Amino acid sequence: MVFIHDTEQSLKAAVDLVNTLPGFDGEDSLRTIADFDAYLAMNRYTGTIRRDETELAAVRAIRPRLRRLWDVDREGAVPLVNEMLRDGHALPRLVIHDEYDWHIHATSDDAPLATRILVEAAMAFVDVVRSDEYDRVRTCSADDCDSVYIDYSRNGSKRYCDTGNCGNRMNVNAYRERKAQETA
Repeated sequence: MVFIHDTEQSLKAAVDLVNTLPGFDGEDSLRTIADFDAYLAMNRYTGTIRRDETELAAVRAIRPRLRRLWDVDREGAVPLVNEMLRDGHALPRLVIHDEYDWHIHATSDDAPLATRILVEAAMAFVDVVRSDEYDRVRTCSADDCDSVYIDYSRNGSKRYCDTGNCGNRMNVNAYRERKAQETA
């Protein structure tokens, strides 16, 4: 495991949220309450969740801010993360609940969900920066994909996201290109 459990969970939730932004396919996949419910089913949050249009709009609004974390290097991430923590009035505390052992919450349970998502993502990126693993924060290498991911592989060699079968697609393209060159 590269990161502790709650850091991985927050990073996964940030990846899932950023990847709802329109990409090469032009589709925004977080437009409706049903889309929002699907995101929340995959990424559990404690505290108050209203599941209404206002909350959906607030969560949609933080996506570009989170996406910027994939456009910078380790040093460039620091001011972005600090700003997210400051804007969320982060006050870290240890908590234990459900099946999770001791971990950190940095906002109150009644803070707006968008604030909690932003601060949890920022706290996870604090761990990424502090562990000097920012090179694992990546954008898919496929020519037709701009999805983001975190490379959890042991040797840090992952090149493609998991959202669009990109690795298989690019391997098939490379195979076909090699075969075409062999027959030419």
